[in-house]
Amino acid sequence: MKELIQNFPIQLHEALIIGQNYKFHAAKGGFSNVVLTGLGGSGIGGSIVQNFVFDKLKVPFIVNKDYFLPAFISSKSLVIVSSYSGNTEETVAALNHAIKAKATVVCITSGGKIAEIAKKKKVDCILVPAGMPPRACLGYSIVQVLYTLQHFGLIKYNFEKDVNASIKMLKKETKDMQKKAKAIAQKLNGKLPIIYAASDFEGVAVRVRQQLNENSKMLCWHHAIPEMNHNELVGWRDKDPNKVVLLLRNDDDYERVKLRMEINKKIFKKYTPNLIELYSKGGSYWEKVFYFIHLTDWVSVILADLHHVDATEVKVIDFLKGQLAKS
Repeated sequence: MKELIQNFPIQLHEALIIGQNYKFHAAKGGFSNVVLTGLGGSGIGGSIVQNFVFDKLKVPFIVNKDYFLPAFISSKSLVIVSSYSGNTEETVAALNHAIKAKATVVCITSGGKIAEIAKKKKVDCILVPAGMPPRACLGYSIVQVLYTLQHFGLIKYNFEKDVNASIKMLKKETKDMQKKAKAIAQKLNGKLPIIYAASDFEGVAVRVRQQLNENSKMLCWHHAIPEMNHNELVGWRDKDPNKVVLLLRNDDDYERVKLRMEINKKIFKKYTPNLIELYSKGGSYWEKVFYFIHLTDWVSVILADLHHVDATEVKVIDFLKGQLAKS
């Protein structure tokens, strides 16, 4: 896992090459909605892109994490099917639903049943390198989703420039990020992490939670500001030194969200002495996103070492899939 994280900038470069070389079959056309369907490490890229396109797309962009697609899916829909393995049963079911509804479908996968169905039904299928844990392939999926939106004219934005800038920044910051990650991991070790971010970075907060779950083998939770100010904030009542707040921040967060974060900090400090403020680096949205992702990926594997666990192992998920396969 450490090697995969180390190679994340290389993965982003490879993802650009894959996207640039892929030739779409589906004709461009007007869509009334876009749905990305995928779960876990294959679906989180969609959640992050959803945050990005919130103020850019003129049609709804929805992320689906279930067997079923919304009732509005039709020939006017673009459905992006993201499953790294190509065998995620929920996503396979959603793909079949999309085809039945005559939606325009683009699959992003390394193979499996989804690649087979795509070939049989003659729908677009962008293949990415196989043989890795899905959560270690986030760069591949995010970039292919952006290329898909660009191809269909849904975004008019030079994301390639920002991804290339991200690659340079990550390479430059590697040693500093590893040093920071070690310090953060030591503060999180033996604690219950609570991750907060502005709403437009909630996808990143989810990603951090998922990596701590899967790589570090620990429970934690996340929430977004301002929404948590209307509910979860009231739950801060009891002093608990076992809790640690990880606050993801950007210099350009909306001014009212910045103010809320400062007020929230005062409240958190009444109940726990453990608060980590983590600021992004970079000028663009994607530089900030990839900085957070790369840094916290390092945190998760360093925590795995501190917990004396294998960051790659997910036996409990394999057990679940095995039990499902029997039914």
